[in-house]
Amino acid sequence: MSAKQLVVKIIDNKSANAFIKKQHYSGKVVPNSQIHFGVFWRGNLQGVLSFGPPLMRSNMLSLVKDTKWNDFMELNRMAFSDVLPRNSESRAIAVVMRMFKKHKPNIKWILSFADGCQCGDGTIYRASGFVLTDIKKNNALRINPKTGDAMHTIQAWHLKKQYEFKNWQPLSGYMFRYIYFLDKDYREKLNVPVIPFSKIKEMQASMYRGTKVQS
Repeated sequence: MSAKQLVVKIIDNKSANAFIKKQHYSGKVVPNSQIHFGVFWRGNLQGVLSFGPPLMRSNMLSLVKDTKWNDFMELNRMAFSDVLPRNSESRAIAVVMRMFKKHKPNIKWILSFADGCQCGDGTIYRASGFVLTDIKKNNALRINPKTGDAMHTIQAWHLKKQYEFKNWQPLSGYMFRYIYFLDKDYREKLNVPVIPFSKIKEMQASMYRGTKVQS
């Protein structure tokens, strides 16, 4: 079995969201996703990567100089089945990034966040050519004491729960921000420092599949 045998193609919103609800650790989709890539193995959908505008796009715009409003997107959901062969995630990302140049040639760079509280610290991103641009102690994900579920600050705002949200306990862990440059010229326009991957271990922030990695 080889990850080179994967087939990646654009799929519809309904198929992508159904897969994400089943396979993503959060069980939730991002409503403003605009393009979905399906990863097929032996004819069956076994992975999805969904992209859309960042929820706080105005805050992210200044990360890279000369970026216009529609010049970048966020990889906001990525989910893979366990049946896929080794290295499928990095292989799928590589293919998707090439497809972006054909289907979305205006996009200069891709933003993504790794959830070091519930999932991982971004191992796949580091293996796929992303650069690390931020490590931040989590304050955006908090536990709803009534349901026990995690809620993001943006979701709380949309649900008009921002005031009670402030009193909820934040999840322990870190959030990581990564950037992939489709247009390599924009790499030189990055307005924030690139953080060495070794910093994750130094901060004892390593996380893999929901489990803290002991240094």
